[in-house]
Amino acid sequence: MASGGGDAAQPPGAAAGAVTSCVTLEQCWHRVPGGTARAALELVDALVELARLPTGEALSLVGVSAWHRQPPEATWRPTIPVRQLPLPRVALYESWHRFRHPRVERATGPVDLIHATGIAMPPRSVPVVLTLHDLAFVRDPSHFTAHGLRFFHAALDRARTDADVVLCSSEATRVDAEAAGLPADRLRVVPLGVRPTHVDPDEIAAVRRAHGLDAPYVLHVGTAEPRKNLSGLLDAFVRLDRAGVDLVLVGPDGWGEVGDALPTRLQQRVRRLGFVSERDKAALYAGTAVFCYPSVWEGFGLPVLEALAQGAPVVTSRGTATEEVAGDAALLVDPHDPVELADALRRILDDTDLAADLRSRGPARAAAFPWSQTATLTAEAYAAVLGASHP
Repeated sequence: MASGGGDAAQPPGAAAGAVTSCVTLEQCWHRVPGGTARAALELVDALVELARLPTGEALSLVGVSAWHRQPPEATWRPTIPVRQLPLPRVALYESWHRFRHPRVERATGPVDLIHATGIAMPPRSVPVVLTLHDLAFVRDPSHFTAHGLRFFHAALDRARTDADVVLCSSEATRVDAEAAGLPADRLRVVPLGVRPTHVDPDEIAAVRRAHGLDAPYVLHVGTAEPRKNLSGLLDAFVRLDRAGVDLVLVGPDGWGEVGDALPTRLQQRVRRLGFVSERDKAALYAGTAVFCYPSVWEGFGLPVLEALAQGAPVVTSRGTATEEVAGDAALLVDPHDPVELADALRRILDDTDLAADLRSRGPARAAAFPWSQTATLTAEAYAAVLGASHP
């Protein structure tokens, strides 16, 4: 059915009469791909499994990116074909937002709709669906560079005028999007998902040995950046001051201070593992005494859902999207209060009944967030924009 104009061939795998969605996947090449890349890749796989729109039409997907000499690292490599436009990332984003050029069809061939899975907004040659994970740059501009703020606000301006439907990862993000001037009737809450992975005790033990984790540990997973509140977590860990318990930080280096000033007696008990494989990460979730995610603001909080799926007792922030994700399966704290955070960690470490209760609640809560649901809601949005013209 592909209708958008272009000078490239029909996307590979697109059957006659199929609806073709062009999915932006540039974040897979970012220095720190992070949760937005993982979410895009999981959604793509779930849409491929879904295969059809609610209308019964077959669904075909093709990715689009900036120009790169090499594919992304294997962990971040899409399972669908990705076509490259002839500009590197910075130039492409600037050209998209300022000049509304080049169209994605130059790389992909004819498509029926564009799905911007990151905030960068391609030119609107066909209906556009945007996934909006958060508006952290509006909530606290101090966490971003001047260049970054210009880019994000330019993208937001384009989203207001060009996005037919905006898929918000949480109700919290939907509220922020409406406050930022995105029309309420174009906003849909489409939560992210999780694919539970069974990890047996032998694998947990092997991963712990591989990383030298002999003691019980409190775990944090995520890119180091100011809103993740690692400084608050470290402050709480100091206040906890629990002999024989380590703090394990998993995830790539990002930016901003993370509070390195620790008492000498605690410095050896903070373990920075950096990036780990998805399989190792699942085992680390399953083996932790407590998973702690005290972010001051999230658009969703995928690590919280991943931890719940592995039965980890979770401590996370109230008043942000992670509260929506956790429901009654976690202890909720004020992320700005390290005393309350330390008390929550202490409660779980000291109360085996509480820890066991949270371990049983987590997988049941996570089961409410399958990627198949995300794909179904996304396909419904595709069908809606194809059935109605943007005013």
